[in-house]
Amino acid sequence: MQIINFAFFVLPESSRGGRAVRQAYHTANASGLCTGAGIWRDTGFMSLVTFSNVGLRYSTGPEILHDLSFSLQKGSFHFLTGASGAGKTSLLKLLYLGKRPTRGLINMFGKDVTAMPREQLPAMRRQIGTVFQDFRLLGHLSAFDNVALPMRIAGVGEEHTRRNVTELLKWVGLGDKMEAKPPTLSGGEQQRVAIARAVIARPKLLVADEPTGNIDPEIGIKILYLFEELNKHGTTIIIATHDDDIIRRFGHPQMRLENGTLIMPPQSQKAA
Repeated sequence: MQIINFAFFVLPESSRGGRAVRQAYHTANASGLCTGAGIWRDTGFMSLVTFSNVGLRYSTGPEILHDLSFSLQKGSFHFLTGASGAGKTSLLKLLYLGKRPTRGLINMFGKDVTAMPREQLPAMRRQIGTVFQDFRLLGHLSAFDNVALPMRIAGVGEEHTRRNVTELLKWVGLGDKMEAKPPTLSGGEQQRVAIARAVIARPKLLVADEPTGNIDPEIGIKILYLFEELNKHGTTIIIATHDDDIIRRFGHPQMRLENGTLIMPPQSQKAA
């Protein structure tokens, strides 16, 4: 399988890093994050995201997430698992800054985002790629323009944007659908557009909610290879999934939610 090479993608200036940083990413990616008690170690080395005693409730209802304390190191790759209703989507909302915690502290990219002024949040979100279950594509824009949006917002030149977007859409099998509007695409095609939009600018953090749920298994495996290639270039990745086959095949550590509490099951190995 030909793997797309993100090293040649033109990035916003704020997303670029030197060789030493990338080497540190790979070192961090080889490190474990979990203690025997199921709490991820905050080693102080290259932590991208840190949760400290975080809880979340909606309005006056019961608490959905309880006492979450963990750190994600730069360059790490985790699967987020758990039964329906366990709180996976709620945790992802906190990670992509779609919600603020009810209590506790969240530090992201070296900044406390818990009480960050609202006007500063958009700049933080631009460093996060998000794949939503419901896609959230802009219906009046073509597939090409939906994927190009993060690069245009970041100020990347149009020539480089067109080259990168064209290459990526061809790679996900949508080379003949670049000018199609989302309402004319199938669910699986919309999912691939949403994935391409999330990764195109090589975000610091990629958060994906069931990214293979609407596509066939062969394409799903290809998308995971795409995520792994992105991870090799420094992006921290967390994927919520129910797909046991993908979890076994790729063997990345799991973060498991049970009744709003985070635990760590035995670590799996990559399938041969």
